[in-house]
Amino acid sequence: MLKHTFTLLGTAAGLAALSNAASACSEATPCTLDGGDYYIAMPAPSDTPPPVIVYIHGYGGSPQGALENERMMGPFLERGYAVVAPQGLAFPGRTVTGWSFHPDYEKRRDEVSFIQDVLEDAASRHELDPERTILTGFSIGGSMASYLACQEPEAFSAYAPLGGSFWREHPDGCEGPVRLLHTHGWRDGTVPLEGRNVRGGAIGDPEGFSQGDVFHAMEIWREANGCIYGKADSFDTKGDFWIRRWERCAEGSALEFALFPGGHIVPEGWADLMLDWFEAL
Repeated sequence: MLKHTFTLLGTAAGLAALSNAASACSEATPCTLDGGDYYIAMPAPSDTPPPVIVYIHGYGGSPQGALENERMMGPFLERGYAVVAPQGLAFPGRTVTGWSFHPDYEKRRDEVSFIQDVLEDAASRHELDPERTILTGFSIGGSMASYLACQEPEAFSAYAPLGGSFWREHPDGCEGPVRLLHTHGWRDGTVPLEGRNVRGGAIGDPEGFSQGDVFHAMEIWREANGCIYGKADSFDTKGDFWIRRWERCAEGSALEFALFPGGHIVPEGWADLMLDWFEAL
């Protein structure tokens, strides 16, 4: 009888373990919150909780596609970062996904709260380091990261939008200080540095939907950080990225602008550039 009891207990424990393994979220299985889903890729185990990168995918993208991007994921995971990838919502009547990023347009979800909830859930569920966090994203994902940084600069340790920034009308101002590295392709034709009209008439048309000017966005960030001068304090043009830095700014802030010669892509070397910047803060 005792042996039979242990057998039953062992079977129950095994079934519970199988159930937990099946329900555990990962790169392939979503973690589900009230507001939506996210996926997560974990680095090799270590003695300390890993820092975390929350990556926001672009228009029509997916968390799974982002986590399969070796240009990003290789350096991220090799350098010990967990990568959390939230799922954008499908647009009404369509399967294409995106983000309700612009504060002046209709909200399908409170994205700022959702992304913060994702970070909190991932940090507790997967034992991540909540004090070392980066919010990044590509294209519209970069726009989403920019607007969250503008509204809640203390939500993440640092921000690194890539190929996406504010849309018109630009914000009147942002909260600060903020630690931010913006990276953009010199030849980007999808999100040009000067912006472009996407829907409606001319840029500035109230019925239109127009991308903003990245140079103006950098001015907004300088004001948020209380930088003394508009011009950059230092430059780096030795590598694949041309970098402008503003250093005489508010305590606790950091601001850099990196350009590369390509277009609307995740460029080779960007992941290491971003992590080198973050780890040097």
